[in-house]
Amino acid sequence: MSEPVTQRLQLRSLGELHVQLAGFVRARLWLQVLIAMLMGVAAGIAMGPGTGWLTPGTAHIVTNWLALPGHIFLALIQMIVIPLVVASIVLGMAAGGGVEQLRRTGLRVVVFFVLTTVAAVLIGIAVALMIRPGDFVDSKLVASVTTSAPPTGSEAPRAPGLGDLPARIVDLVPSNPLRAGLEQNMMQVVLFAALLGIALMTLTRDNAKPLLDLLRAVQAVTMVVVHWAMYLVPLAVFGLLAQITTRLGFDALIGVSVYVFTVLLGLAGVFAMYLVLFTLKRRQSPLVFLRAAREVLLLAFSTSSSAAVMPVSLRTAEDKLGVSPSVSQFVIPLGTTINMAGTALYQAVATLFLAQVFSMDISLSGLVLIVVLAVGASIGSPGTPGIGIVILSMLLGTIGIPASGIALIIGVDRILDMCRTSVNVTGDLIACTVLDNGEKAAAGAMTQKRPDSTDTR
Repeated sequence: MSEPVTQRLQLRSLGELHVQLAGFVRARLWLQVLIAMLMGVAAGIAMGPGTGWLTPGTAHIVTNWLALPGHIFLALIQMIVIPLVVASIVLGMAAGGGVEQLRRTGLRVVVFFVLTTVAAVLIGIAVALMIRPGDFVDSKLVASVTTSAPPTGSEAPRAPGLGDLPARIVDLVPSNPLRAGLEQNMMQVVLFAALLGIALMTLTRDNAKPLLDLLRAVQAVTMVVVHWAMYLVPLAVFGLLAQITTRLGFDALIGVSVYVFTVLLGLAGVFAMYLVLFTLKRRQSPLVFLRAAREVLLLAFSTSSSAAVMPVSLRTAEDKLGVSPSVSQFVIPLGTTINMAGTALYQAVATLFLAQVFSMDISLSGLVLIVVLAVGASIGSPGTPGIGIVILSMLLGTIGIPASGIALIIGVDRILDMCRTSVNVTGDLIACTVLDNGEKAAAGAMTQKRPDSTDTR
């Protein structure tokens, strides 16, 4: 009689455990994303060419259907990212105080972005010179690439010269904001929003209120769409990673494994630099940041698009890191456009890797040129997947390295793109916390000084 009771108790406890575990997973998006990532990679390996379970044509069809939720998710985010950027920047500037405070805040955030990007490039150069990944590439592989790749020259994009600079500056000004939005030209959209915000700050409160109310409504509506899109995230991550793993396979990593390790080591160094900045400024453990940002970092890794995760970055900064909306809504949209430290590091490592592959010596002046070009090219580059290869081809042409060498690394670019996107998003969040900490400290100092200024003793 006691045995059935024991079995019922065991079955009941297992059922309760299942319910508790399901509730635990549902309540934690980061865990859903992590599970989806692992399942997506496993499914991609199973359907890849290495197993032979599916023909390439069948695998292509299956993975296209699996990736459908991911592409729908990206389309939903891209649909609302432009109005969200405009509304967030204008509202952030309007909530930040007067023009003088805006000038101070803007200068600080730009200096932070430039300095951290330069530091990232220097880290990339250091690891590339120490490890020298180009020396590990088989010479036969290099010969096959250089003979099969199309010749470079006029076909390769070139860096703008001094004579092109005036036209480039004019191109930054959005002569048609609607076209800039349709073309997803983030630099023009950000500049348009910044000019609109500055002009709005010169108006009286009554005159500015209708537009501010409209922008608040736009921001609220876009965040509702983001909330809906987040239901697709686990399926999106699973499908996109399954598709990528099926198409690339792990064989693509074998020939350039040392190069991949070098880039990942450099990105880890930049990530550690950001965590040190967080610890120094917030006086908190790096684990506090990692717990708060795990969802957005996993999502950035899966989508390879800092622009796609910008709404989630805003929510993370404000709700989990305690950043003031006046800071987050100004820094994160701006950082999505000009803060590309991970991308800049990748450019530097890839350039030195290909220089080593082709047995080219880069002088000190060449290294300085790499720093300048990598930083300059990363600023304003679109936060979309695959843009790094386009920028790299331009940089190689300027340095004088055959752009045909890109064929060596293009197979692993998507994997590295996922990693450097996570680093870029980390930089945006750290910039928010550092700047917000400085603003709150300055406000506290001003509050303490006020009683002293009125003391007549």
